[in-house]
Amino acid sequence: MPKIKIGQIGTAHGHASGKLEVYRKSSDYEVVGLVEPDEKLRRAAEKQPTFQGLPWLTVEQLLNVPGLQAVAVETEPRHLLAHAETCVDAGKHVHLDKPAGESLMQFRRILDTATRQHLCLQMGYMFRYHTGVVLMKDLVRKGFLGEVFEVHTVMSKVVDPANRLKHGEYSGGMMFELGCHVIDIVVDLLGQPETVTPFKQHAGPQPDALNDNMLAVLSYPRALATVKSSGLEVDGGARRHFVVCGTEGTLQIEPLDATKLMRLTLSKERGKYKKGRQDVPVEPLERYVGDAADFAKVIRGEKTHDWSPMHDLAVQETVLKASGCPTDR
Repeated sequence: MPKIKIGQIGTAHGHASGKLEVYRKSSDYEVVGLVEPDEKLRRAAEKQPTFQGLPWLTVEQLLNVPGLQAVAVETEPRHLLAHAETCVDAGKHVHLDKPAGESLMQFRRILDTATRQHLCLQMGYMFRYHTGVVLMKDLVRKGFLGEVFEVHTVMSKVVDPANRLKHGEYSGGMMFELGCHVIDIVVDLLGQPETVTPFKQHAGPQPDALNDNMLAVLSYPRALATVKSSGLEVDGGARRHFVVCGTEGTLQIEPLDATKLMRLTLSKERGKYKKGRQDVPVEPLERYVGDAADFAKVIRGEKTHDWSPMHDLAVQETVLKASGCPTDR
């Protein structure tokens, strides 16, 4: 099949180089060009192997490349929505990295435009194609855990001084920057919460503006979910986890990023899973590969997108509330 022509706007996002590398390696895509309006960021990117060998274009030039079908938007969060809206207005499919900016109203408008034009807007939450998370959601939906009453998840790391300054420019802090990844899973499992109660503080010794120690409690009619995210936890990646507790069983994924086993405990035998505690093998999937492969299938019309605009809007509203940010702009 002919390759999908895709371009990328932005190099500043933490996922920018990783996403581009996957697109360049994939047999599904032809990367036709890059856009980086910031000259300093462009000069820095030009020194990285991932960005070399591709033409540097303006936004207008990229959107007018013959046959262009999709654009990956990988800018700093404050610029994500403006570029996404430009691309959707131009009739292009968009991979939009997380979080979906600071304006819920603008994000809703972009989703509405994409829907009217039958375009895919794929969000860049990195656990959507995680094989363990996919299996966990399948077990929950089959009722193997009974009625879910508790979800507990942690998404933390140590943030270096330069990134502390960058993340500190957003009042949502680490929940906005990092906790959003697991909020996406919670909303997928339980839906949009009735209430969201945020707790945020600056706990580190650094004299900056980063809210680096954050917690959000998401309340449902018969369940509570807690999301914790900090920029201070030593080797925090090793303790990132997602726990689901139901009336018939508990499932735990830890570490979340690269687990090879999930811990499943059941009150009775369910399918191939025995009563009691057991470790369930998980086959790791290279980050971003699943996103790119699925995006290609949707663009080619081989399937519909698994995450609806209503879900993405619910996630973004929940992220903003959990981050202590306004949702009325």
